[in-house]
Amino acid sequence: MAKAPAKAATDTGDAAPAGKSKKKLLIMIAAAVFLLVAVGGGAAVFLSKKGAANKEKEHKAEPAKAPVFLALEPFTVNLQSDGGDKYLQISMTLQVQDEEQVNLIKANMPQIRSRLLLLLSSKDATEILSAEGKEKLVNEIIEKVSQPFTAKGEPQKVSGVFFTSFVVQ
Repeated sequence: MAKAPAKAATDTGDAAPAGKSKKKLLIMIAAAVFLLVAVGGGAAVFLSKKGAANKEKEHKAEPAKAPVFLALEPFTVNLQSDGGDKYLQISMTLQVQDEEQVNLIKANMPQIRSRLLLLLSSKDATEILSAEGKEKLVNEIIEKVSQPFTAKGEPQKVSGVFFTSFVVQ
């Protein structure tokens, strides 16, 4: 019987190191996974801060340009109307890219006024009284003012139209 316990001790001795080995392997794998996650998370945080810093530098590098406005003289036009004479008296201000655009538009003001008079006088009173009608009119004015002054010229850079007076009688 002495041989039997020796065999049992040998079997348990062999099993114990294998069990410890599996535990050590699992712990090492878990530690490696944890380390990779920690390094990845740290890198993500570092890169996001670096990206935000670069965006801030880019944002600071380009100072915001102050808007450039050009007030136009008031327009008074007859509107299309089935129910008698209707008039539109309108004052507006254009928002343009820069002073160069202001000078270009001022130099070609007769063309601008002609384009806008034709556009405004083609409108029906009921068409431009609603908010949607005014928004549509703004887009049409931008389109008319942006048209090049010469056949192969560059279009003007108009980014907005603001009504300062809008009266329909």
